[in-house]
This record gives sequence, C-alpha cells and structure tokens, in this order.
Amino acid sequence: MERQVEIFTPNEFEPEKHFYPKALNSQLHGIVSHFFNLDHKRIVERYVHLNPTVDSDTLAEILNYQCKHFFWGGADLFYVTTEKGNRKMVVLETNSCPSGQKSMPPRTDADEQRGYKYLIENSFIPLMKKKRLPAGALAVIYDKNYMEVTGYASTLSELTGEKVYLIPHFNKEDQPISFENGIMILNHEGNKIPIRAAFRYVTQKPWNRIPVTSKTFIYNSTLVCLSGGRNKLLANKAYEIYNTELMSSGLKINMPETIKDVSKLEIPLWIKKFGGKAVIKNPYSNAGQGVYTITSEKELDDFLEIEHEYDQFIIQSLIGHYNWSSHSALGKYYHIGTVPNKKGHTYIADLRIMVYSTSQGFRPCAFYARRALSPMSKTPPENSWEVLGTNLSIKKGDNQWDSDTNRLLLMDRKDFNSLGIGIDDLIEAYIQTVQTIIAIDKMAITLLNKKGQFRAKLFKSLDNDESLLKELML
Repeated sequence: MERQVEIFTPNEFEPEKHFYPKALNSQLHGIVSHFFNLDHKRIVERYVHLNPTVDSDTLAEILNYQCKHFFWGGADLFYVTTEKGNRKMVVLETNSCPSGQKSMPPRTDADEQRGYKYLIENSFIPLMKKKRLPAGALAVIYDKNYMEVTGYASTLSELTGEKVYLIPHFNKEDQPISFENGIMILNHEGNKIPIRAAFRYVTQKPWNRIPVTSKTFIYNSTLVCLSGGRNKLLANKAYEIYNTELMSSGLKINMPETIKDVSKLEIPLWIKKFGGKAVIKNPYSNAGQGVYTITSEKELDDFLEIEHEYDQFIIQSLIGHYNWSSHSALGKYYHIGTVPNKKGHTYIADLRIMVYSTSQGFRPCAFYARRALSPMSKTPPENSWEVLGTNLSIKKGDNQWDSDTNRLLLMDRKDFNSLGIGIDDLIEAYIQTVQTIIAIDKMAITLLNKKGQFRAKLFKSLDNDESLLKELML
C-alpha cells in the first residue's frame, strides 16, 4: 500500500474528518468541564486538603514544571482499591505521541478544533518560536491514527498560516524523509524540502528511522521514546528514581510491583513469585501489542511457545478481580470497574489522561476511557485478555490498524457516569500523569551530555538489550 505525502493549507479544518462520529455531537460531562476550569492553585489546595501529608510547594512545582524534551504525553491509569477500601489511580504506562483528541467532547459550543488547537497553540508553536531552527517548512510525520494526524496538520496550518506537509513514515517502508547534518529532509516530487519543525505521531520503533537528536525540532523526539515514552523498561526505572526524589514530599507515582530486565528463561520463576498471576510485557511495544496477561498454566505455556524479537521483558503484578489478583509487596489491588449495567455486569476500564507542557506548566488536553471486551467474573477467565485488556487498537497486518470503538467511553454526559469516578479522582489521575511525564523527561535529560549528544554507554547500562541496541539510529 503506497501512502502519499499530503499538503494542508489554512482554513481546511472539517470536524467530521477529525473526530469519531460518537464524539462529534457529544456534550462534555459537568464534572469533567469543572475539572478543566480548575487552575493549579485550586488543584493543589484540594489535593493537599484530602492528603494532608503532601507538601503543597512540591506539588505546585510539579504542576508548573516546564519540560525540556517530553512536551506532550498520555498516561493510562487503572482505578483500583484494596480489601480495606484504599482507592488509588495506578499508572500502567505512559505514551509519547498519545491518541485522544478524536474522542474528546468540546469544552464549549464554539470549540471547533478542541484539543488539537489547545495543544498546537499553547505548546507546539511557542516551543518552536523559542528555538533556533534551520530554515524550512513545517510537517506532521505519522505511522498510525490518520484521523488525528490530519487534525493536527490542518490545525497547525491554520494557526501558522503556512502549508504543512503530512508525511507517512512507516516502519519497513520506503521513506520520503531522510536526515542530512541533523536536518530532516522531505523528498517530494523531485524536490528536497528541509523541515524546520515536525509534529511526530510515529509509534512503531521510531528509533530505527528517526535519530535520537536533530537540528529539526521534533515534538516529541525519539530520545523521549527511548527514555520511557515508548520503552516500558526505562519508564519504570525513571519512575523509581523520581519516586526516591519525591519521598519526603508525600507524593509518588503509583504503579504495580514490577520486575525488570527479565530473560525469557526466568519468567516462570517470577510468575510463581506473584502466585501464578502476572502481566508480562515486551518493553518496546504499544497499542496493546506485546502485553500478555497470565492467570493460568495454559496462558503461561502459550506465551513461552511464542518467538519474541527482543531479549528482555518486564513482569508486573496483575490487577484483576479481588479473587484472582496477584499478591505483591504492595498488597493486593483489584479493579473497582464500571458501575454495573442493567445485566449486572461490571467491566474493567482504564482512563487515558493526555497533557501538554507550556511556559506556565502542564495543562490537561483530552481524556477518554476504554472498557474490556468481557465483564469481570469471580473466577479466573479462560481468556484473561478479554477481561483485562482495554486497548482499542486492532492490528490487521504490518502497518495496518483498526479500532474497536464500541468499547470507547467518552467524557460525555452518557458514558462518564458509568466509570463511577468524581472530580477528586480526575485530580489524582492528572497528578499521576504529570509525575510520570516529569520522571521520563528527567531521564531524557540524563541521557544527553553537556554537548547535547546521546549517552549511548549510559543507555546500554540501563537497557542492555542487544536486539534493541542494533535498531537505534544515532
């Protein structure tokens, strides 16, 4: 399938092309609307009131932090509880280049471009203007999520008054771009067009065709992906390092117990440690790929029979129904799940929080939720992924994707109520998301030397996976 470079010009934005039909005429739920109207000061006051051991100055610093590399991201969170009713938002993973705009209801009736405009206008354009960039055009590069990338391209063109190139940049396909002396070059219709700044929505192994650093401003850079945005192994190490930094403040990133740097041969031993129930993750996959939920010997045996392209895995405690969640050092978490429907079914759901960095700190951009295919039961299911897996992406082949929007839950007046969460849960989810992005941003800062060059030896010491190291475009 040959994909063409497209050119977007101002005043072409058409909402029906960039939002799901379900979201087009949706109305934002009042609680979510109220959250978007809270400033940082009110969020801090509310959170510290409910968590009096938290240092308010540290929390204010976190919300007002300005990222050096990780400018927009989205965290996936589970709403969980313990047998004692201790409720938490737990971070599953954080993504650079997250989806979410096409699922977000408008904040006002005049809010035509919604999150596309908020992000481009308040984050991408100001950052671009701050930097000394080579001469050249603007671009959006992508390998997935055509509905959203066209929304970004159209919005960027409208806000800058320039034409914007929408460039397909798929893994293992002919590439219309190359890099010369650190500058991205578009080869289009026989012309070589330098790109001064590019909005990136490249999700599949971006490090094998986009260099870690460049003179072209790439929002977000491949460095962010390697530091944790698309590398679950380094993300977890970044979270642990940042949690140590936060220890005296009463704040921390909540995450499942995680065992890192696990070879395939070791996996059965660690599964046994978690009571036979755990989650195995390929650290470098996304969109629901490379995640294996294990609740039985059969599921473990099925996993061990698969050939894998990487050498290292991470193992996490499994959060499921109270009767079949992992026992971990942190205790036993289980899913609160959706409010029971008319059939009495409760589904596991996650919450995606997308945020972006500005000169005044972080801002929320888009939220949505996703529920699993099958309802929770008191006994472990035969196919645990159907009960535990919430990702909507469906891989149809190499570089071909679809989405199961039947399980999408919007932040609108209809779907939001089924999640059973309130304003304080949104505040906690937002704070958790911001903390994960700061942790990964700090890891990215550490992985560059004073000259702005990638510290390959340090990276190898943190992630010594030969298969990954061979892929890096340095």
